[in-house]
Amino acid sequence: MELFGIELFDKQDLIKLLFKFAINLGFLVIIVRYIYYKTKDEKDYVFTFFMFNILTFLICYLLRKVPIEMGFALGLFAVFGILRYRTETVPIRQMTYLFIVIGLSMINSLSNKSISWVEILMANSIIAGVTFVIDKLLFNNVLKRKSIIYERIDLIKPEHHEALLSDLESRTGIAIHSYEIGAIDFLRDTAKITIYYRSY
Repeated sequence: MELFGIELFDKQDLIKLLFKFAINLGFLVIIVRYIYYKTKDEKDYVFTFFMFNILTFLICYLLRKVPIEMGFALGLFAVFGILRYRTETVPIRQMTYLFIVIGLSMINSLSNKSISWVEILMANSIIAGVTFVIDKLLFNNVLKRKSIIYERIDLIKPEHHEALLSDLESRTGIAIHSYEIGAIDFLRDTAKITIYYRSY
């Protein structure tokens, strides 16, 4: 049955779409929710990753049925790859995850009969596995740093090391690995201190 020259319902294609989308969504949840997501501050990026992935998946899946020029297709995906929001510069880690979710959707949507389901699942597993190993295991204990303005300059003397460290931890709520004292302003009785801590 057709409507305006377009087939109204194709059961086989619909099942294929839903099956591929389920695979794509499953691995998307694993990568974004259980590997990437760490703090509430990253919630906006979670929304972005999900929407980019889903939109790219559907665009790729539907356009693969339409004969288009290769240049147009590459240009379309290049736009997605370099897109940045005007209001904020996207950090490199978030940009990397954005590239991952776009690539994931393209793999799952553009696969055809020449690629088996096992190969598709293996490709998804490799992407999720490598992402987990690199981001969670190999570099999870890399020290992060934060600069603060500290007003108790009486504690910056070497003999007050333990008192300074204890005060910094109680104020920031962070288990500090080490710290570095920078510029000291005696007029304002402040010092710039860079603290180093592990992010888990």
